[in-house]
Amino acid sequence: MIKISQKLKSQLWWLIISVDYDYSRIAIAEHDLTDEVFTLWLEDKQDFKNSIDECLQVDIRIRDVARVIKTENLNSYEGTKLHPTKNFAYKARIEINTPLLWYKDDASLVEQQWTRETLLKTLLTQLVEAGALNDYEY
Repeated sequence: MIKISQKLKSQLWWLIISVDYDYSRIAIAEHDLTDEVFTLWLEDKQDFKNSIDECLQVDIRIRDVARVIKTENLNSYEGTKLHPTKNFAYKARIEINTPLLWYKDDASLVEQQWTRETLLKTLLTQLVEAGALNDYEY
């Protein structure tokens, strides 16, 4: 689960409304990864901005990014392992690297793009589900 501030929720809803609830119109204009946050700049595909300052800046905590990568199994694959002492094979998830090191060092450019899109999808899904839950509670 990604922590979303109330201000960011309002900005994201404004973006969703501006794209007429067509989530496929929301594009990642730029991204940046630091030791503390993963920043995505979002814009409408049908209304490209002239500068990054005009885009919606979304800061996601590194801890949340790592959780999404691990939950979505982006840094692992289904494989076969051999038990070290009992000599039998079994299927298991094989982790390539820790989530953030996988993103930085091991993921291809396409896999990094998939990861960013997964973060966006997770963020929007969480926002919409939380909004629906709040509507249901009233």
